[in-house]
Amino acid sequence: MLIFEIGLILLASKLAGDLSVKLRQPAVLGKLLVGIVLGPAVLGLIKGTDILEEISQIGVILLMFIAGLETDTDEFKRTGKASAYVGIAGIAAPLALGYGAGLLLHMAPLHAIFLGLLLSATSVSISVQSLKEMGRLQTREGTTILGAAVIDDVLVIIALAFLMSLAGGDVNLGLVILKKIAFFAIAILCGWKLVPWVMRSFAKLKVSETVISAALILCFGFAYLAEYAGVAAIIGAYIAGVSISLTGFKHEVTGKVETISYAFFVPVFFTSIGVNVDFDGVSSQLGLIAGLSVLAVLTKLGGSALGAKAAGFGWRSALGIGAAMVSRGEVALIIAAIGQEAGLLAPEMMSVLVIVVLVTTLVTPPLMKLFFREEKSVRPLSSRAKETEASRF
Repeated sequence: MLIFEIGLILLASKLAGDLSVKLRQPAVLGKLLVGIVLGPAVLGLIKGTDILEEISQIGVILLMFIAGLETDTDEFKRTGKASAYVGIAGIAAPLALGYGAGLLLHMAPLHAIFLGLLLSATSVSISVQSLKEMGRLQTREGTTILGAAVIDDVLVIIALAFLMSLAGGDVNLGLVILKKIAFFAIAILCGWKLVPWVMRSFAKLKVSETVISAALILCFGFAYLAEYAGVAAIIGAYIAGVSISLTGFKHEVTGKVETISYAFFVPVFFTSIGVNVDFDGVSSQLGLIAGLSVLAVLTKLGGSALGAKAAGFGWRSALGIGAAMVSRGEVALIIAAIGQEAGLLAPEMMSVLVIVVLVTTLVTPPLMKLFFREEKSVRPLSSRAKETEASRF
């Protein structure tokens, strides 16, 4: 059965992606929607299993690893201030208005804060693919989005730990913060010293594909370290990718990782998002779902866009950055599961929020398409042409 499901996912995701492009939408949107069609919500041809979930997890880790490989580190340094503005503003708006919405729903104050915190989460795995399709991953906007996502993830996780300590959970806030600091210190040190040495050492081995094997070992190693420290695994994978991009093995690794990822793991990740959707029992909650979905989209879009505008972007680019931050993805689902286990989220709200997270994921690619113009040429721009192009945003 697993072999049939994987074959069907690969076939359907490629055809759906092609159809989406023909309809002038990002290919990732078609891949997300076809998962809903194939899953229990519609045709029931594919069931969400633990094995598919694990393959999907590898897919998102590899996707962020590729994003790291393709990051322009010089541009990344220049956009640090902009990333901070976007990340902080993109948390403040959904946190405040989500808290207000929780109070209107007669939630206890701590539960309302948790709702706002959940709506503050960001997962840019979907946005990364859309940026790649539009040729904008290595632009100032693209690096700002990636940097803001890292800041967003760290701040939300720390705030979650603080909230759980207030709620009586067995959480040592000081230890949580210390683990985050230790992770980034160790990851940066390893990226600077260990990664180049590992890549050079493996390249000398007298067996096949040593370079790509070394890269994948580092990718999964950094991802595991991040997850152990309470940071999302995708952040660790992204840092590993950036570290390898600074070595002479960047182009060889990028080409081979993209082949592995986009041929198998990434399509399973995108499609599995839709496969895991379950609409049972939500018909009576449609009003709540619609209201929270609108709130989730507008607060993240508006807050992040205002942060980008304050950092010096034009309105069009600022709204494009805001759109890229809208998707809550797997990060919000992980937070929701933690909150439910800690008693901060009522069971009946879980199914509602899963649909809300799906809505934010589905609307992100079209919103980015709306605000970001696709590159019309792959030729390098002259200095004057770059100034002219930049002035449009």
